[in-house]
Amino acid sequence: MTRGMFTVPQGRRIYGMQLPIQAQSAYFVADWERTAGPKELGRLAKACDDNGYAYVGVCDHVALPEAVVGGMGTHWADPIATLGWIAGMTSNVGLLTHVYVLPYRSTRVAAKQFATLDHLSDGRALIGIGAGHAQAEFELLGVDFHSRGKALDVGVPELAKLLENEFVDGFGARPLPTQSPRPPIWVAGSSPAAIKRAARVADGWLPQGPTDASMVELLNEERTRVGRAPSANDGFMIGHITPFLYVGKPSFDVGEATLSGSAQSIAERILGGTATGVNQLQVRFKAQSCDELCDQIAAFASEVAPLVTTI
Repeated sequence: MTRGMFTVPQGRRIYGMQLPIQAQSAYFVADWERTAGPKELGRLAKACDDNGYAYVGVCDHVALPEAVVGGMGTHWADPIATLGWIAGMTSNVGLLTHVYVLPYRSTRVAAKQFATLDHLSDGRALIGIGAGHAQAEFELLGVDFHSRGKALDVGVPELAKLLENEFVDGFGARPLPTQSPRPPIWVAGSSPAAIKRAARVADGWLPQGPTDASMVELLNEERTRVGRAPSANDGFMIGHITPFLYVGKPSFDVGEATLSGSAQSIAERILGGTATGVNQLQVRFKAQSCDELCDQIAAFASEVAPLVTTI
């Protein structure tokens, strides 16, 4: 049975979360994650599934040079394998690559991976695509770093065509995705070039951090310029990454930049920092254990989400 392509419902703002543990860069990994593994990762995915999160997201690096591992680390589990594993233990939550570096792969290989993920998960794949940034990784894989933007300009439409059709240029591939005509493709990046690329070729835009009004304005201007003018019901996804959150009173120092306290207070501050037009929030939490993070996932969904999901 097929289902329509996932889009953000009109008048709603969805929310999702990038999973910890799967990627362990020193820039963002929490101490408890360093000794966590599949059991804890599965618990967090299930917590998001049980609490109405629109998606769980995972990142993508193949291998990183020793010169940068002090900051970026080497633990980056493969995104497609990880999401396929998560698909088997969840029922509703979307499975997002945030992001998959398309220039590293043949578009046919990418199409096979995403079509299979969508087929096996009963239509839950969400394709977040990025250009990549680690030049040494490109060189390791024999890919031209400086043409990565152009590779996306060509690759995203090619990927869409391959996902929508059994046969392309005389070669056929099944299974086709469960979503019809295909899963959505959301292009990531906060540079002007990335924002314009999302406007031209994608079904949504994933920022690398907080979104401001100027970014949304640039996105909408480019959509209009290329004949894809925004409308109230087009379902185009515009993302925003919130500050770190802690629902309630933390028992540890969460830092001045973390929004903590009552649900009403957190909701007001989230909305105060959310640009007009944003219809997807990626939330993140401070926690000292997997148990505490599961509790925060549930607390946000039950207490804060009802206050921020209506536009």
